[in-house]
Amino acid sequence: MITEIVIAGFGGQGVLSMGKILAYSGLMEQKEVTWFPSYGPEQRGGTANVTVILSDDPISSPIVNEYDVAIILNQPSLNKFEQHVKPGGIIIYDPSGFQTPPTRKDVFIYKIDAMDIATQMQNQQVFNMVVLGGLLKVCPVVDLEHVMQGLKKSLPERHHKLLPMNEKAIIKGMEAIVEENRP
Repeated sequence: MITEIVIAGFGGQGVLSMGKILAYSGLMEQKEVTWFPSYGPEQRGGTANVTVILSDDPISSPIVNEYDVAIILNQPSLNKFEQHVKPGGIIIYDPSGFQTPPTRKDVFIYKIDAMDIATQMQNQQVFNMVVLGGLLKVCPVVDLEHVMQGLKKSLPERHHKLLPMNEKAIIKGMEAIVEENRP
């Protein structure tokens, strides 16, 4: 099985780190993995995206033109990636900051109010973990145990005290994601 995922939004939303955590998690599950980031020189505040491929078999190329899953965190990214999701694929989005939500009728569309949840948790830095939880609910490409190990590996040791809050955010994301469209 192969799953091709794009995560796209503004720099500072945790797009690249969410992809890195997925990649580490896949490696821990003995999967073949690629992590292919793309961002402008203004990493914080500019647009950023990362392609993550998780596969049981060798991956021929990290370059992908159509995705199984798109996690879209801002309007410019929706405009760029919505049409590149395979029919029957999945779009996950946080509606904050969108003027126009996804409109495709041939894909599964899921909404997650991750910014609201992060605000309720009084820590906007867990926004990306809420979104990651939503992904794991609708597309369980890796298990939570390995996600937590991947998160621990990607965080500097001085931030390991934040692991329980991040795990709580992932679980809240799993509970909060809502299906909006079924093809």
